[in-house]
Amino acid sequence: MIQFVATPIGNLKDITLRALEALRAADVIFCEDTRHTRKLLSAYDIKKPLYSCHKFNEKEAAEKILAFSREGKSVCVVSDAGMPVVSDPGREVCRLLREAGESYTVLPGANAALSALVLSALPADRFTFIGFLPEKKKERTALLERFKTARETLLFHSAPQDVDGDIRDICAILGDRNACAVREITKIYESAEPFRLCDGLAGEKRGEYVLVVEGAAETEDPLCKLSVKEHVRYYMEQGKDKKEALKLAARDRGVSKSSLYAETLDL
Repeated sequence: MIQFVATPIGNLKDITLRALEALRAADVIFCEDTRHTRKLLSAYDIKKPLYSCHKFNEKEAAEKILAFSREGKSVCVVSDAGMPVVSDPGREVCRLLREAGESYTVLPGANAALSALVLSALPADRFTFIGFLPEKKKERTALLERFKTARETLLFHSAPQDVDGDIRDICAILGDRNACAVREITKIYESAEPFRLCDGLAGEKRGEYVLVVEGAAETEDPLCKLSVKEHVRYYMEQGKDKKEALKLAARDRGVSKSSLYAETLDL
């Protein structure tokens, strides 16, 4: 039996009874960081053989998991916090197991993104989980462009050293919006700080963040149905210079000037 087990995202008490039963019954446990998982197991007096399964060895780990399962062993797969696979290792394991026809199951539990969505007080009826932004500028820009007109709330993961840069890039593409920075979820210093994207987030950045960003505003402005170039040209024909025309078009669309600039280079 192979079980993907959700683990606490901060407070060690946020583990299900079923998860504890599975970990106690497991023959082996595959985890992202053996030192981190050993602390969790120690808190519940669980001692099991631990094997690494991280982004640098996931294919090899998947083959071991499959082999253990076919030997009749009970295998648990965990990440450092939350649900394996979701912004954590495990996707390659699932793929290999599926291709091999080996069944597996999931034991649900704590989830940072959903907890942050509740704490943000932003609309939760429709939302999109994006996770960590790509490191390469071109890739992150392309990803954000896909969601700039999405109406649903957007959820991003962000490491403390990346928060300021992530917020700047999100604002540059999506424009100024209401947002909430949620950190240290379930821990002593848990906080949910509302802010405007283009104002940035004040203060020292500590702990892992979930950035919750409101969706694009609905607009019935007929100008927004034009192409970017046509929209900017409209204002230029009213006597505005290009800089002012860009500013007005960006305001109409609820985005930043910089996100429109490349489409108007030949104007």
